[in-house]
Amino acid sequence: MGTTDSTAVKQQANPDWERMQAQFQLTLNEDELTNCMRCGFCLPACPTYRETGLEAASPRGRIALMKGVYDGLIEPDQAIVDQLDLCLGCRACESACPADVQFGQLLEEARDAIQDTTNHPWHIRTLRNLFFKQLFPHPKRMHLLGGLLKFYQKSGLRWLARNIGMMKLFPKHMRDMEAILPPADARGVRHYTGEHIPAAGSKRRGTVGLFRGCIMDVMFTDANRKTAKLLSAAGYDVIIPDTQTCCGALQAHSGESDTSRELARKNIRAFKEAGVDMIVSNAGGCGALLLEYDHLLKDDPDWQEDAKWFSERLKDISEVILPALDDLPLGPLPVRITYQDSCHLRNGMKASDAPRQLLQAIPGADYVELFESDRCCGSAGIYNITQPEMSQQILNEKMGHVRQTKADVLATANPGCLLQMKLGIHQEGLDDKMRAVHVVELLVESLEAYEREHNKRVS
Repeated sequence: MGTTDSTAVKQQANPDWERMQAQFQLTLNEDELTNCMRCGFCLPACPTYRETGLEAASPRGRIALMKGVYDGLIEPDQAIVDQLDLCLGCRACESACPADVQFGQLLEEARDAIQDTTNHPWHIRTLRNLFFKQLFPHPKRMHLLGGLLKFYQKSGLRWLARNIGMMKLFPKHMRDMEAILPPADARGVRHYTGEHIPAAGSKRRGTVGLFRGCIMDVMFTDANRKTAKLLSAAGYDVIIPDTQTCCGALQAHSGESDTSRELARKNIRAFKEAGVDMIVSNAGGCGALLLEYDHLLKDDPDWQEDAKWFSERLKDISEVILPALDDLPLGPLPVRITYQDSCHLRNGMKASDAPRQLLQAIPGADYVELFESDRCCGSAGIYNITQPEMSQQILNEKMGHVRQTKADVLATANPGCLLQMKLGIHQEGLDDKMRAVHVVELLVESLEAYEREHNKRVS
């Protein structure tokens, strides 16, 4: 959706401004609002402040707007809603904040208040209900969508749509995104691996539950398969519960926290019944919310204990594999690698070192650090769809740094980041020089390189 379309949607919406102010007081955490010292350490960390130079587009400025509405000093209006919508939710400000202000939680609470008091036009209500409630939370429907995408990609419809000019009906950023979509899958990881993958490593380390995700299991099914293979090679029994569902991150970031809480309960139940020692995520955006299920359900006494159990066991795949690195038989990959942080993996899960250490451990690979890899790539869930202009500005700057690495491989650890990096590579005309992959995929390539060398020696 382009800027013009977004503006039109906002003009058609009918917010109840008076009730919104009251809802801010009911929803927002006053302690977090007052924790902000206005020191300004967050300013250089914020992508939108850096692009605009506007105080209102900074974390400090947005908190001031929230607190002004909360205290009744500012009447909520469209300008405030627009500034909160412009935030990527990357949470880089949290890593920079000396007072440990939980800006991500404040942002979600403010968006909840806005959503609860806004009467969207019928087509926006229909789309929100379709994606947030009727599609993402239902794996079978997601796999059906994957099947339709696969048919479109393989049947000749994609070729036809491009060659008869049908794609010109869509905004440029949508056309570009369609061009880089990876092959979709209609079946998901469990079709290929089953529910249980036994440990194959020399040392058994325990039982983990693999969180497969919703978009991840349709657009990056192979990365999920390789995640299961890597965990098995590291000595873990892997269980993929069939009753798990969407993590709820997109819903939480869009003011649909009630839906997120319901999804959290389903996931907690699924993994607790599976009896796992740890829950492993390979998507930074999912992992950051999964880690905060205890906060999400803090007001639900029936689920507080189970939510704490879940959050204490949630780990990113890189954190689980790193302790087993010495036991993994890795083969040589003669490639130059760089790495783009997943914002939520870095700022939410505080796991920025583990992926780098894994990449640097690949024999024969040359690792080069990406300048400002800790800055958002502009994906931010569905931000590149709802705020395409700002997203593109951020991506353009990012790709300038990527070019300087002269890398063959750009690795990351989140499906949204992976799509955004693929988009940047495509737009820069680097398709024949660079590829974007998940960290797990590179590690499995290294495992398979060792297997090939070993088989040659044996034969």
